[in-house]
Amino acid sequence: MSLLNRLAVVAALSIAACSPGEPASSAPAPQTTPDSGRREVALFAGGCFWSTESNFEHMPGVTSAVSGFAGGTVANPSYEQVVQGGTGHVEAVQVTYDPARITYRQLVDRFWRTIDPTDPDGQFCDQGPSYATAVFATAAQRPIAEASRAAAAAVIGERRFVTPVRNVARFWPAEAYHQDFARRNAVRYGGYSRFCGREARLRAVWGR
Repeated sequence: MSLLNRLAVVAALSIAACSPGEPASSAPAPQTTPDSGRREVALFAGGCFWSTESNFEHMPGVTSAVSGFAGGTVANPSYEQVVQGGTGHVEAVQVTYDPARITYRQLVDRFWRTIDPTDPDGQFCDQGPSYATAVFATAAQRPIAEASRAAAAAVIGERRFVTPVRNVARFWPAEAYHQDFARRNAVRYGGYSRFCGREARLRAVWGR
C-alpha cells in the first residue's frame, strides 16, 4: 500500500475508537528485572513497520524499536523510493533490547506470532515487495533464529511457512513521521489495523 493510500485509509478511519482491549495506548509493563545496561540489536521485517514497531516496543526488556528499511541497494532511501520499488528494501524494525531481561529467542518467537508467515507477497492489506517478511540475523543469531523458525513452522506446516531467515543487512531509519506512529496516533492506527484485518488473519493462521 502506497503512503498516499495508507494515509487515506488512516484518515478515513480516524473517527473510529480503539476497542477496549486494544494495547496500542497501554503503558509498558513494569520492569521485573533491573536494567543491566547491556544492549543488543535484532532486525525484523514484518510488513507495515507501524505494526511491527508497535508489537515490540512495549515488551519488557525492549529499550527501543525504530522503523526503517533493510535489505536493499540504495543508501538512505526515502519511503517513497522504497514503496515505488526498485531499491530492494523491505520495511523493517530495528529492536534494541537488554539481553539480561529478554532473550533474542524470545523476540524471534514473538515475531512469528505477529505476522502471517504463509504470505509471500506482503502482509494483510499491505501487498508488494517492500512488505515482504524476514528475520535478518547475524552469524551468531542465525542458529537461534533458524531453531525458532523450525518450531513455528511445525505449528502451521513447513510447506506453508515462507518467511525466511536472511543475513543481517544495513538498516536505514525511516522518516520521523513514521516513528512511534501507533503510539502517537492510537485511534487512527487502531482503525487502520482493523481495516487490514490483522487480528482475524492472525487467528486464522495461528489458531488463536
